[in-house]
Amino acid sequence: MDRFVIEGPTPLRGDLAVGGAKNAVLPLMAASLLARGESVIDNVPDLQDVRFFMTMLEHLGARCELAYHRLRIDTSDLEGHEAPYDLVRKMRASIYVLGPLLAAVGKARVSLPGGCAWGPRPVNLHLEGMAALGAEVQLDGGYIEASGRLRGGRFRFEPSSVGGTCNLLMAAVLADGVTELENCATEPEVSCLSEALVKAGARIDGAGTTSLRIEGVTELAPLAHRVIADRIEAGTFMAGVALAGGDVRLTGLDPTHLAPVTAVLRDMGCTVEEEDAAISVISTGRPRAVDVTTRPWPGFPTDMQAQIMAVCAVAEGASSLTETIYTDRFTHVAELERLGADIRVDGPRAVVQGVPQLTGAPVMATDLRASAALVLAGVAAEGTTVVNRVYHIDRGYERIEERLAVLGAEIRRERV
Repeated sequence: MDRFVIEGPTPLRGDLAVGGAKNAVLPLMAASLLARGESVIDNVPDLQDVRFFMTMLEHLGARCELAYHRLRIDTSDLEGHEAPYDLVRKMRASIYVLGPLLAAVGKARVSLPGGCAWGPRPVNLHLEGMAALGAEVQLDGGYIEASGRLRGGRFRFEPSSVGGTCNLLMAAVLADGVTELENCATEPEVSCLSEALVKAGARIDGAGTTSLRIEGVTELAPLAHRVIADRIEAGTFMAGVALAGGDVRLTGLDPTHLAPVTAVLRDMGCTVEEEDAAISVISTGRPRAVDVTTRPWPGFPTDMQAQIMAVCAVAEGASSLTETIYTDRFTHVAELERLGADIRVDGPRAVVQGVPQLTGAPVMATDLRASAALVLAGVAAEGTTVVNRVYHIDRGYERIEERLAVLGAEIRRERV
């Protein structure tokens, strides 16, 4: 089990290319099941979650190869329809295969998903949506069992769901007739999937809006698409500059995807400069306190809440962070407190009284984004911080310790 050893504080300076978005590539990998032949997906990060998903696709009969951030998925010999517990338990995104398998094969048996330990994330919207498209759906022994020829229908997401929108969108593109989806998620990752499906021959109107109209087609071509840059990875490095100070230019991204994070960091006193495909963040002093509430896109992302809390830990004044997406997503609070943070949690709201300096200590990562927050805090803390159980961060950040080191952080990975 690996750990990070960080010596701080060190400012972050330099240029860094942002990798492909984990939350965009996983539904694209599932969408490869909709066609026979070789799909090619570019700008794919080499992450644990991507490798897990490759294993699941291979279990279904696909052949997968990831090299130099290009992923090839050959579904010519696809024959399976079951995603077993031993694979699905490793990450919740495994449920993305439900819609494509139903649409392409006519049946699916998918274990109820696992993943990060925090938060109730029910799959009812996925199941209700498939039923609205004519599938027979039942739960049996911890498995979702679905079958039947899909036909066009109408479904409204309550509440809006990124995973549900992606899954139902993939199911609808091969359904008979027209499907209308309302209150859809509009996150950039959903638009990335829509664009890839349209390039493959799908008929989708309303991409990027809350209302999608899908006219089913009889077949799709294999995917050929480039994954968008990871806005959460970019936001994490931006938060690192706000916390530790410095001057970092992030390249290969769409600045509009970072608008909610940019707005908060500017409120905290950072200078943020935007280019066509780059963002520069400059921080020369102690950040200011802010009030932040997580919201679905285009609001502030829940996946950035922990990282911004780490910045608030050293801000001047008292900050308030309200979590409306996953109300118990505060497992990082106790570990930040070990570094000297002053945080009080009251239900879905955390009040952070900024302190002048964090102090290094041993901490334990509890989930993906909590891991990122603790690493950033360690870069800014005085002395040595040891972050244990970093396998969480390997799920969503490719070689984060090497990339932070390029920016000047004193961080190393140790195997224990």
